[in-house]
Amino acid sequence: MEPLYLEAYRSGRLKRRAERALGWLKKCVLCPRLCRVNRLADERGTCRTGRYAVLASFGPHFGEEDPLVGRNGSGTIFFAHCNLLCLFCQNFDISHQGHGVPVGPEQLADVMVELQERGCHNINLVTPTHVLAQILEAMPLAVEKGLRVPLVYNCGGYERVAALRLLEGIVDIYMPDFKFWDPSVAQRLCDAADYPERARQALLEMHRQVGELRLDPSGIAQRGLLVRHLVMPEGMAGTEAICRFISRRISPNTYVNIMDQYRPCGRAREVPALTRPLTAREYEEAMESARRAGLHRLDRRRPRFMVWP
Repeated sequence: MEPLYLEAYRSGRLKRRAERALGWLKKCVLCPRLCRVNRLADERGTCRTGRYAVLASFGPHFGEEDPLVGRNGSGTIFFAHCNLLCLFCQNFDISHQGHGVPVGPEQLADVMVELQERGCHNINLVTPTHVLAQILEAMPLAVEKGLRVPLVYNCGGYERVAALRLLEGIVDIYMPDFKFWDPSVAQRLCDAADYPERARQALLEMHRQVGELRLDPSGIAQRGLLVRHLVMPEGMAGTEAICRFISRRISPNTYVNIMDQYRPCGRAREVPALTRPLTAREYEEAMESARRAGLHRLDRRRPRFMVWP
């Protein structure tokens, strides 16, 4: 299955989308924060990223979902900063503190091609929402340098549908989080009461664009939607309602990773319920919620060590 961005490149659509996205940076409205700062002039809004993307790290990753990892790993590119800024983020030094180096489109394209040359099965863009325009700017250069593997948009779920439509026919695999169902929880943990509604709209749009996750004969993801959900202590994430939404409004065949790795990081200890790790019982209840909702394509990796009960 040919990556979607190749036809977008041949038709000129990829270049046009990049130009349009860069235009949005002049009064930035790429994400729901709607900061309206001039990032082309290096002004900074919530994401604290100006004209150029900030690269935190890159390399083959073997801790991602099975359909992404295969034998050679997922080619992850971690971008610094974030538009959501959850106070419990496990990559706090990257998302909140912005550790990394600015890169132009040529450098970013080179990184993509290097990951392909190292045998990675895909290019996995981690926390890409606030640098969507910079990614699109780099893509024609990457194609010209020989990029030919699927493109993964690995995001927190806090997206504008209008911005996602800039990626239609370019992104092969969408991998959003659906973090919280309750607006009050989203407000407390990331100052974004509109997160649940934005995530619902985003997942529906992503599924419209790419459909259910499709694998090649060796089990490697080629196109489609893969959803992540981090289970949180005391049911704060709203797992049951999220699973029902995915099954009923998107598809019971959606590939879902119910994640168990919550632990107190960043500023999590400011919230009493988040001062402890997840328990094994809480995780099992979350998995049962997914099964009751009718979800059956669940990532099969073994749970990590958790406190019992």
